[in-house]
Amino acid sequence: MVYFVGAGTGAVDLITVRGMRLLEQADVIIYAGSLVNPELLQYANKDCEIHDSAKMTLEEVLTIIQKAEAEGKLTVRLHTGEPSIYGAVREQMDELDRLGIFYESCPGVSACFGAAASLNLEYTLPGISQSLIITRMEGRTKVPEKESIESFAAHQASMAIYLSTGMLKELSERLVAGGYRKETPTALVYKATWPEEEAYICTIETLYDTAKEHGITKTALVLVGEVITHQNYKKSRLYAADFSTEFRQAKEM
Repeated sequence: MVYFVGAGTGAVDLITVRGMRLLEQADVIIYAGSLVNPELLQYANKDCEIHDSAKMTLEEVLTIIQKAEAEGKLTVRLHTGEPSIYGAVREQMDELDRLGIFYESCPGVSACFGAAASLNLEYTLPGISQSLIITRMEGRTKVPEKESIESFAAHQASMAIYLSTGMLKELSERLVAGGYRKETPTALVYKATWPEEEAYICTIETLYDTAKEHGITKTALVLVGEVITHQNYKKSRLYAADFSTEFRQAKEM
């Protein structure tokens, strides 16, 4: 059996309880060493066989899984954050389907939620934004034209932009071209929830200079939107005294 487990945002105690227990039970762990906090491996038992997939091809990963299956072992494929977001898991699952190997997924906390926790943000403030767009700039992996930064920026929603730290000057230009003001609040969060986390509030206009000033060139998330400064939003109706719910009757004002 193979379990795809989300390692969470980086902090060792932000893996799910289920994910931690799977690591404890695993006979084989294949972890994404370039991104997963290696301290998570402390949950592995002393006899566990551990492999770093950062130096491996897909075929090499599959070979280890096939061997483990032949020996009746439990394998954990440990991915950074939440595997369903930029985790490259589908291609592995399709190969396991072809090989007749069963698998399950265990969710994790993605970086945008770790960053929100670090900054005490709410992405969906009434009157400002009720949507969160998770996207990336195009690099070696293509992005469909209909999902361009400009097209998403036109919505003026909250945005979490992954895998784009090396292209911040272009990113800023495209955000503005799509409709954001240059003064739109922006956050640059390096290694959210890791011990070495760095977080800076700036604007779209100053984003590139902020990254340059602090030497941030990779492993950072860009957040964009008025929710970052949480000004001029409307309070939720959920807790309003004149609002009835299934559990509470409105009070006369």
